[in-house]
Amino acid sequence: MNREIRKNYKAISAISNVIIIIVLVATFSVAIVAVSPWETDLASTSAIFVGDEESGKVGLMFNVYENTEIALNIAKLMVEHGFRATFFVGGKWVERNGMAVLSLYNMGMELGNHGYLHRDHKVISYEKNVDEILLTERLLDAHLKGFPGYNNSKLFAPPSGSYGDNMFSACDALGYRVIMWTRDTIDWRDHDEEVIFQRAIKDIKAGDLVLMHPTKDTLSALPRILEYIKNQGLVADVVSNVIG
Repeated sequence: MNREIRKNYKAISAISNVIIIIVLVATFSVAIVAVSPWETDLASTSAIFVGDEESGKVGLMFNVYENTEIALNIAKLMVEHGFRATFFVGGKWVERNGMAVLSLYNMGMELGNHGYLHRDHKVISYEKNVDEILLTERLLDAHLKGFPGYNNSKLFAPPSGSYGDNMFSACDALGYRVIMWTRDTIDWRDHDEEVIFQRAIKDIKAGDLVLMHPTKDTLSALPRILEYIKNQGLVADVVSNVIG
């Protein structure tokens, strides 16, 4: 991390707690003026399960609430293979891992929104959906908005893949696309490198969105996964580029 980045990070960290308070107030206002849940056309905010099948690209997605060092090592592997990935990060994790957020961004990774506290977005209210998503957005922006080329991805991956009308309405009001997956490695449950590898690569094709997490077994399987993707003539890229 160079001196300028550290300087920016210290300045950002000094206001992060203030931002949380401001956002909690601001989200109430957004909830009042935003589109009401029952007024939203859900067809315009349907979840995305697959990307562009003509793109020649696949999206590797890592949902992050823990295992920071593993997440950083995953990003390093992506860079070594000339690939990029999207890390959907929890707001609470962002609060405690600002330097890691900067490192992921500086390695060319895309940062997506995974909610603040890993709540079930299908059952919480519209207002709570707005709170969870907007607070995480503001935390990410506070860390990264000063860097050239940064734009919030406006991608939301609902925790546990649980979605409902209130969540779609909140995402629509806040300008988010809801990202699901084509294939799930279930690496958070099955700690087996070979199983993770097979789930990630079996019949893989352009447009696939592959869900993973920063586990040690995923890290172990990743070099083989990336080599397989490369050998298939595919490119692993950030979700925004895969979905178009």
